[in-house]
Amino acid sequence: MASETLRRSDNMAEKMKVEEKKIGMIETWLRKHRIHYDAATRHPLILSIRDGTIHINSFKTWLAQDYLFVREFVPFVASVLIKASKESDDSADMEVILGGMASLGDEISWFKREANKWGIELSDVVPQQANINYSRLLESLMRSDVEYTVAMTAFWAIEAVYQESFAHCIGEGSKAPPELEETCARWGNEGFGQYCQSLQKIANQRLQKASDDELKKAEVVFLSVLEHEVEFWNMSRGNV
Repeated sequence: MASETLRRSDNMAEKMKVEEKKIGMIETWLRKHRIHYDAATRHPLILSIRDGTIHINSFKTWLAQDYLFVREFVPFVASVLIKASKESDDSADMEVILGGMASLGDEISWFKREANKWGIELSDVVPQQANINYSRLLESLMRSDVEYTVAMTAFWAIEAVYQESFAHCIGEGSKAPPELEETCARWGNEGFGQYCQSLQKIANQRLQKASDDELKKAEVVFLSVLEHEVEFWNMSRGNV
């Protein structure tokens, strides 16, 4: 009886591995952790933008804090690029990451213009605890002992959460305030969606070759990103 149970368990594990290889590890995780992913991409702050009920102070808080976060995000992306140059066996990886880095300069300029429009003095903005915690995660992933696969998974997750969140804000039936339409379109547009798909493809290719240890680390980092995203939205929404 025990041997039969063990055999069934082994068969189930083998079937899971076949399925993971077929659909990709990221899609497997998205199904496995759908509740956590939805919490990050369908947060009440995002839903309030979509239905037009967002308190403008929440948006201003998010804008100011995200400006600070993006400045911390730049060196993280640079570190992913360095890891790619050392560990990737596909030159296309670096091209995709470089494209993302190039857009960050424009993104910072956009934040400055938006802050000026809303009367926010960015030099006076102090990072809140959720922002500090998220930045610490980025710093930890920049260490040389963190595998490219793990860092790439985090990179994809961070970008994907924003893309899916803001794409929801401009989808059919959206009542987003006109003054926030540009913000939603910035990350919710089809071009950014394709970029995120490119990042997901790279991450999936890396995860397919990863050791069990790397897979465990990458999954933990994926969940950590989702947790930090939720806390970041909570922080913004809590300052009304």
